Amino acid sequence: MTEQEHDEGWPCLLSDEVTQLLMSRAVAPALFSAIVALTVTINETRGDVPGHTASDKWPELRRVALGPDGALGVAEYVVVAHADEPHSVLTRVQPF
Repeated sequence: MTEQEHDEGWPCLLSDEVTQLLMSRAVAPALFSAIVALTVTINETRGDVPGHTASDKWPELRRVALGPDGALGVAEYVVVAHADEPHSVLTRVQPF
């Protein structure tokens, strides 16, 4: 791995469910912004988002609060670190 590759984040892909949510006109602008900001943070941290929780049985599955103190909801994502091209997938958003 080159030094440049080491400094770059990993892509954060969206599940079909999250894509549909972001395309919905009904989604609140604050929630939309929080989801987009989360994808950037997932990318920049390679899935090690500050404050995330992980499953004991499946540590690659992580949950993180959206918005101040989680007021907007919870998001789940999976870190796929051992793939040929490491990445994360934002799998689900549960708005409040």
